[in-house]
Amino acid sequence: MAAIAAPARGSGSGVRAPDRPLRVLILHSRYLSGDLSGENRVVADEARLLAEAGHAVSTLSPEPEVGSPLERVRTAGRALWASAAAADVRRTVAEWRPDVVHVHNVFPTLSPLVVREAARHVPVVLTLHNYRQLCIAGTLVRDGRICESCVGRSPAQGVLHACYRGDPLASLVVGTSIALHRAAGSYAGVALYLAVSEFVRSKHVEAGFPARAILVKPNFAWPAARRTGPGGYFLFLGRLAREKGLGDLLAAWRTIEAPLVVAGDGPQRLELEAAAPRNVGFRGSVSPDEVPGLLRGARALVVPSRWYEGAPRVVIEAYAAGVPVIASRLGGLAQTVDDGVSGVLVAPGDAGGWRRAVGRLEDDDEARRLGDGARRLWRERYSPERALDATVAAYHTALAARGRA
Repeated sequence: MAAIAAPARGSGSGVRAPDRPLRVLILHSRYLSGDLSGENRVVADEARLLAEAGHAVSTLSPEPEVGSPLERVRTAGRALWASAAAADVRRTVAEWRPDVVHVHNVFPTLSPLVVREAARHVPVVLTLHNYRQLCIAGTLVRDGRICESCVGRSPAQGVLHACYRGDPLASLVVGTSIALHRAAGSYAGVALYLAVSEFVRSKHVEAGFPARAILVKPNFAWPAARRTGPGGYFLFLGRLAREKGLGDLLAAWRTIEAPLVVAGDGPQRLELEAAAPRNVGFRGSVSPDEVPGLLRGARALVVPSRWYEGAPRVVIEAYAAGVPVIASRLGGLAQTVDDGVSGVLVAPGDAGGWRRAVGRLEDDDEARRLGDGARRLWRERYSPERALDATVAAYHTALAARGRA
């Protein structure tokens, strides 16, 4: 695994003042789901982490216009060639003089043009949260199933199948933007890519990205009140869509007596509620502030995904609360969940495997042991201290690559 080397500093939540404060400009096209978006929260939390450690942070984070046809046309134009956003970046770099620019999501309000513009002046670090540069949906999923048709190839299949939110026009715009900026070399100046898991890194290397330029830097979670005892219910937290695998889990749950709480909303909600046995309760969409309370009462978090999750933030939040995780042995989940240490891995769609895993966690001693392992893993890999060390190390690597260290 190509990971960022960073020294451990203990298990607390505090961070020390930096040896040399850095000036960091963060670029992120916000998702309209606001704080319900895990990526939006990751960006905000990283900015807060850096600022609390004494680094200077400035953020350019526009949201797309929605509503009228004219607004949609404007948003589409920005996704293709965001010249106004590039001018904003150029002006901010000239006036604020950052040491490094950290790019997260660029679609649809920034476009890859801002990456090219920033890299002309300053070392650029770009986080690979998902598979957007390989797949116009960003998920490697089509019709609820894993699809790698566009990995290392043209995004034409994604356009043909309207993979971007099922919208043919939006799919054409995003696909055209990806192809256009590949041809223009808009990402050529990126000094360093940060993948949220080794699996995300491996998929980009498979697609032709230079392996030496991609390091693994996982997300982190803030300290949380730790669960007391073995917990009660099993908990699903996420979007209710086919690729999340909840339908498979509910089929297995018909022969499980333990309670399951489902928190989230999505296109499959009515279908899943109709098919659920009586010991499954649906909470609907919950705010980020409600998540810690739900986790504190959980015996285990369940993540039955049927797609290549990168590194779900909710898994790391569960670890911070000392809650083990039962998850599909697939994608980044197989690397985030340490089987037998912080949780249990199950083959995707394996009903018998899920029944055995749940039965294992119904044992109080095992639930406590795996909860202890989860908390320990958070402390060792996913704490704010570890994240700060890794992020700053990445910036210095990028500066060294540009001869500015």
